[in-house]
Amino acid sequence: MDEVLIASVLASTLRVSAPLLLCAMAGVLSERAGVIDLGLEGKMLLAAFAAAAAASVTHSTAWGLVAALAVASAASMVHGFACVTNRGDQVVSGVALNMIAAGLTVVLGIAWFQQGGQTPPIEPDVRLTALAQGFAEPQPGNWFASILGHGLLSHNALVYTAFLMVVAVWFFLERTRPGLRLRAVGENPAMVEAAGMSVQGLRYRALLMNGVLCGLAGAYLTLAQNASFSPNMTAGRGYIALAAMIFGKWKPLPTLGACLLFGFLDAVAIRMQGVALPGIGEVPVQLIQALPYILTVVLLAGFIGSAIAPKALGRPYVKER
Repeated sequence: MDEVLIASVLASTLRVSAPLLLCAMAGVLSERAGVIDLGLEGKMLLAAFAAAAAASVTHSTAWGLVAALAVASAASMVHGFACVTNRGDQVVSGVALNMIAAGLTVVLGIAWFQQGGQTPPIEPDVRLTALAQGFAEPQPGNWFASILGHGLLSHNALVYTAFLMVVAVWFFLERTRPGLRLRAVGENPAMVEAAGMSVQGLRYRALLMNGVLCGLAGAYLTLAQNASFSPNMTAGRGYIALAAMIFGKWKPLPTLGACLLFGFLDAVAIRMQGVALPGIGEVPVQLIQALPYILTVVLLAGFIGSAIAPKALGRPYVKER
């Protein structure tokens, strides 16, 4: 049964890591352009609600995805209007976005569906399912089918999209001219302006891409991982993604490793519930559920001081006259 356990943990790790990866890549794009984004949590929550509401009403996966992308992108533009156009405090804007999202999704859920802030269940044929249905369950005694099949090939399209986005963001930032310009605006916006490019325009483009990725992360929570929206269902994933991004030093590939670490810890924590350890006894469920968040605090405390952020991060740009 070892292959079944390993395959199950591997599959769970990839599934749990997917929304973290999408959200962390969104943060990388925004912060490499010089805009602090503490609103990842709020944008993901808004997108999750929009996806669930649209999919349950229209009975369409496509409309759920469109709603999630539109709402998260609009929230990113609001953040940009506050801190790029009007040079407001980026931290305050992000925190305000999180607070608004937490309250607004509940209020709209109660007003529209009268289910205590939840949305109606999404129909099974509307939800995102595994692309290779034949690998949905591990096969005892068959390492190939269990590890490669169930562990790696039993996922829906958004899981694979999340990992492809890591490569895409890396290639964009490191190998393309628009990506190099985006990085430059996060390091030396005055030089970018002197070269005839718009600092505000580049930062808005970064925030738009940020919104799209947050929209995919939120849509994953309700169209793939769960069957409906429930209040505050993101449960701090945006902050965990932020910690992973800082741990990864604002670089896509190291951030991938951090997200996989969080996903692995979460997957193991799920399987440890109710298990008695030798000499310790049964570990309290509350402690097990807190492990990913404890790791978040440890990583932030240990690495936020040593990580070198983009030089213009959090600094509103004022054009020299």
